[in-house]
Amino acid sequence: MHLDFSLLLVLGTLFTGVVWLLDLLVFRKKRKKDTFGDGKPGLVVEYSNSFFPVLALVLVLRSFLFEPFQIPSGSMLPTLKIGDFILVNKYSYGVRLPVVHTRVLEVGDPQPGDVAVFRYPLDERLNYIKRVIGVPGDRISYVDKQLYINGEPVARELLERYPVDAPSEWLLQESFSGVDYKVYNYPARSFDFPEILVPEGHYFVMGDNRDHSNDSRFWCQGQPHAETGCLIVPGYENQRGAPLVMGFVPEQTLVGKAVAVWMHWPNFLSLPRFSDVRRIE
Repeated sequence: MHLDFSLLLVLGTLFTGVVWLLDLLVFRKKRKKDTFGDGKPGLVVEYSNSFFPVLALVLVLRSFLFEPFQIPSGSMLPTLKIGDFILVNKYSYGVRLPVVHTRVLEVGDPQPGDVAVFRYPLDERLNYIKRVIGVPGDRISYVDKQLYINGEPVARELLERYPVDAPSEWLLQESFSGVDYKVYNYPARSFDFPEILVPEGHYFVMGDNRDHSNDSRFWCQGQPHAETGCLIVPGYENQRGAPLVMGFVPEQTLVGKAVAVWMHWPNFLSLPRFSDVRRIE
């Protein structure tokens, strides 16, 4: 069961706001006229008056400015660790209404290299975080662990073979669109794909932990479904005649841009650490 905190926050703010407004316009006047009463509001009114400003402030901050998330998996290693608490800029990709997610103000769009949070297209109750590799109109391919964008290889440098934190991986640095970031590659495995075109209104994403990430390459599992961004790449078939299906992130599922790590807390039995505070590249 997934708890929709945004819906609960909106409903709580709406309820306490209505009670606060009724108290301001109606109930207070009645209390003043009641010469036999103590002039104190009822419990519901008192709590609503206390909680409404707090809930309204949280709603505005969380819906339109910044929202915290926790990293639950290792798909973005080494950039983001399991237990990292990150801050997501909600207005980077446009101002959206809470719950319905309709964009009401266009501010910007995802750029190549961004670390983006989005609602998982196959189950929008889940939030995913991946790196934006391709934007609409880009041509993307991945061959023998080399990423190509619009026919040009993405610059990469081998930093370390089998680092202590990941003894089965190679640590590399990739650089494109003015962004430098580290990735893990498992040397004995390669999930290649031919050149694909990123369609309008969609984005192609990959995890920095390249061989251990459920991303645009894998989540559709060969099953086309246009509404969830699982689109057939024309002109390609495997040996069994099945089409190549890639999972693109629809624009309407975007949540925001991950901008900073503000705490690391891997589990409740450990103490939170603030020494890992940093910007996300």
